[in-house]
Amino acid sequence: MPKTEVILTSNIPGLGAESDQVKVAAGYARNYLFPQRLAIPLSAGNKKRLEALRRRRAEREAQEYNTMTELARSLQKLICVITVKTGEDGKMFGNVTSGTIADALKTQFDIALDRKKIHLEKPIHTLGEHEVEMRLHPEVRATLKIRVESSTPLPPPVAEPAAAEGDKRDKKAERGASRKEKAAAGDKAEKNK
Repeated sequence: MPKTEVILTSNIPGLGAESDQVKVAAGYARNYLFPQRLAIPLSAGNKKRLEALRRRRAEREAQEYNTMTELARSLQKLICVITVKTGEDGKMFGNVTSGTIADALKTQFDIALDRKKIHLEKPIHTLGEHEVEMRLHPEVRATLKIRVESSTPLPPPVAEPAAAEGDKRDKKAERGASRKEKAAAGDKAEKNK
């Protein structure tokens, strides 16, 4: 299959970034890349254009880096609250995933972030505070604090078992006392006879 060299004019996953010079199949270039304006053929005239593409790419990458650095600073100051359904014992139904976190950031702080940039070792299964790593850029990472709360209020701690034990002790003492009283009354009755 014949190969041809092209200059990419935009990022193509798996192939290259803007201003990269790559070899591709001639049919792929002719039928897809050129009509979609994703690449231009490699020629003497287009090599001059290559410098302009590289400058544009460098400016775009610098702006993206600065934007992600600012976002990382602001994310580290935030605490994202996620409300989940729980059972009566406080156990969560389901779990908190990177998609859930991305949705919460969008609704609470109006930050649109791709869920692929939120790195979780495993989904969150417990209530409380957690720290999540954000991989915003190859060179920029941040930590976001997340508080997972229950949407159903947990019942207050039950202090009845201790009180119930005290009641049982009192009842037993009463029974014991009444038995003693009956025995004493029985003894008096026998003496009187």
